[in-house]
Amino acid sequence: MSTDLFDLSGKIAFVSGASRGIGEAIARLLARQGAHVIVSSRKLEGCQAVAEAIVAEGGQATAIACHIGELEQIQATFETIKERFGRLDVLVNNAATNPQFCHVLDTDVSAFQKTVDVNIRGYFFMSVEAGKLMRTHGGGSIINVASINGVTPGAFQGIYSVTKAAVINMTKVFAKECAPLGIRCNALLPGLTDTKFASALVSNEKILSHALTHIPLGRVAAPDEMAGAVLYLASAASSYTTGTALNVDGGYLS
Repeated sequence: MSTDLFDLSGKIAFVSGASRGIGEAIARLLARQGAHVIVSSRKLEGCQAVAEAIVAEGGQATAIACHIGELEQIQATFETIKERFGRLDVLVNNAATNPQFCHVLDTDVSAFQKTVDVNIRGYFFMSVEAGKLMRTHGGGSIINVASINGVTPGAFQGIYSVTKAAVINMTKVFAKECAPLGIRCNALLPGLTDTKFASALVSNEKILSHALTHIPLGRVAAPDEMAGAVLYLASAASSYTTGTALNVDGGYLS
């Protein structure tokens, strides 16, 4: 049920990487608060399953496949959004990749390029296209799902950590230049979360044990715990947090 404080009724929200994990949790919560959610990821089948589940719960959702590592697909996706909805109020850049888990000296150039293409270039041009639509309709909210790795690099996650640090600064760039247009830009910095994406870390007892010593709560987070922070940032109530990076492990980075 929607609440007045976080009511998104009539809003159009796009969530990338929404076929599972953190993205799915975000999409479902935004829909429960009244938004029409565009559920997106690389494969349409997974998006449709989440969209159908949202509709079955009484919400509104549309499935659109988009690989944000491909600029042509980003452009085609926003043409579709313009045609079907005519506007976009919320963009959640959540889709990401981390194809190689290794010592930084062993980084493969193809893995490097893929990670940069999705995590930096993809986020950047998704934000550009969304920002253009938001500018036309008086504003909106862009939320980048970064990572605590962008502040404290994760072991054997070199290029991934580099790209997430770039996402944090990218958020500040968009926040500074887009605030006068009524566009709020914020970043979420999840810690270790129990998703398929992080399964290599969560399922490795040695790595997990080491990671937990650096997490204040001493446990792995659940995807649903990330969704509430995104709802807050997406709502009008978060208008004063423009340019903030919200660290779900505790504290704020301005």
